[in-house]
Amino acid sequence: MTYLGKVLLGLAALVAVLLPGTPAWAHTQLVATSPAREAVLAKAPEAITLEFSQRLNPSFTTIALSDAARRQIAASIPAVDTAKGTIVPREPLGNGTYTVAYRVVSVDGHTVQGSYVFTVDDPALPPAAATTATPPAGSGGGVPAGVLIGLAALGVALAGTATWFFVAGKHRSAARA
Repeated sequence: MTYLGKVLLGLAALVAVLLPGTPAWAHTQLVATSPAREAVLAKAPEAITLEFSQRLNPSFTTIALSDAARRQIAASIPAVDTAKGTIVPREPLGNGTYTVAYRVVSVDGHTVQGSYVFTVDDPALPPAAATTATPPAGSGGGVPAGVLIGLAALGVALAGTATWFFVAGKHRSAARA
């Protein structure tokens, strides 16, 4: 293979790593939530239910609820019924914005995670206390995991390409001698 061919092959490998992947349609998807995404509720929900497009593995289903200050709200272990996961808060929810975060594994073995928010605005409750949300200590500074994985993949691709050129160059030099 010529030097130009090796360079083009290395660039093609780099482009393949940097191109965004297409969605995996075979993976489970969140299809319904209760309460709904971005809902403003006049009464706090008694349970939070997430419904997915595929049956869930109960052993690997996590659903967590946190308030605007990112304080986790105590809740039951997720009850899984085929494609639905439900948690019940163990304490009354006051007025404010809440985040539902989930990480599930469907029966096909693929992990899916995400989050959404809803707001409780019950006129019978006192107004929500103003909070300033700060990331918990050790949260990684907010760098998304996908960015870190992408950078690691880029580093591996560049190191592999550089190693390949180095080895090929030594092989070519040894062949000429």
